[in-house]
Amino acid sequence: MDIFLLQANTLATDSNLNNSFSYFPIGVQLLFALGFVGLVLGVTHILGPKRKTAEKLQNFESGIEGVGNARHPMAIKYFLVAILFVLFDVEVIFFYPYAVNFRFLGWSGFLEVLLFVGFFLAGFIYIIKKGALTWED
Repeated sequence: MDIFLLQANTLATDSNLNNSFSYFPIGVQLLFALGFVGLVLGVTHILGPKRKTAEKLQNFESGIEGVGNARHPMAIKYFLVAILFVLFDVEVIFFYPYAVNFRFLGWSGFLEVLLFVGFFLAGFIYIIKKGALTWED
């Protein structure tokens, strides 16, 4: 057991984890991933079918015939709700690191999360009072 601890201490003191060589495996993986994506896209472009008929070039909308122009005005409420969903969804993601480290963070971390939740709820109440989530047709 002592030999294992001695080797672990030696490895920990001898290795410098902050040098640029420690990022080499990440760079290699990135190059392989980009190469694989490029290879797959190239092969499908070369081997894929190239017959373009009028029926294949028509827009397909789940079997429903397209009617009218797609460029008509749409209510801003749809976009507003989508943006608010993304905003609050991203804020909820910040709870995960706290849940993983809540014992280590202690009471100061708990108070910071309560402050975060307070800001979160203040923004939500502001959105409700402004009527951003009410639907009028």
